[in-house]
Amino acid sequence: MKNANAKNEKLKNTIIAALEDLKAVDVTVLSVADSSSVTDWMVIATGTSNRHVKALANNVEVDGKKQGFKPIGSEGNETAEWVLVDFGDVIVHVMLPTTRAFYDLESLWTLKPAVID
Repeated sequence: MKNANAKNEKLKNTIIAALEDLKAVDVTVLSVADSSSVTDWMVIATGTSNRHVKALANNVEVDGKKQGFKPIGSEGNETAEWVLVDFGDVIVHVMLPTTRAFYDLESLWTLKPAVID
């Protein structure tokens, strides 16, 4: 388990560095392991244009592969309003500002379920 945590931490840091290298806006990292059985981390970032969103997502994939992390898949490159790159334990969302504001993933994943007595 300790090895998996170190691997996930390296992947997360690689993704953040790849986004920062190309000047991603408002990079946010959410731990969702307690809320999701699908992934442990979500990284959300904004690009300033469709071209920037596509370049950011591509840089994440390229840098991830250089570090030995193979993406499971990537979606949204056609329109590049919202590109998702899935590494399994870390999922990356790169969006245009209007798309990010509309879907507000940060709020969605930080809501806690109500406790009913």
